Amino acid sequence: MFAVIKTGGRQYRVVPDDVLEIGKIAGDVGTIVQLGEVLLVGGETPVLGVPTVAGASVAAEVLQHKRGPKVISFKKRRRKNSRRKRGYRDEITVLRITEILADGNKPTIGPRPKREKPAVTAPADVEDAA
Repeated sequence: MFAVIKTGGRQYRVVPDDVLEIGKIAGDVGTIVQLGEVLLVGGETPVLGVPTVAGASVAAEVLQHKRGPKVISFKKRRRKNSRRKRGYRDEITVLRITEILADGNKPTIGPRPKREKPAVTAPADVEDAA
């Protein structure tokens, strides 16, 4: 089963367990957000929305918020000693699609537990020979 969603002026084809980067949306890291603008729900019998599918949504877990690559805008007017350099970085949210919901259902899958990093202990029997 797949769905086509619209967020931030762009459309994405998603399936469960997809990881995608979209424009920044509200939500803390580790929470589940629902994306309500579903344009198409596919499967054995696809359902097209006019313009969106009624009662359908996509549940996704927020993995992280970050900034995209730097984009530089450089303008130069030759022989005029005039130049302008400006740059910016987009705000990005990384999502993992957990499930595709229909008929106004609520998400059943919660956020995944975080993996704990193994604790590194310093050896106690280290002696300095000077």
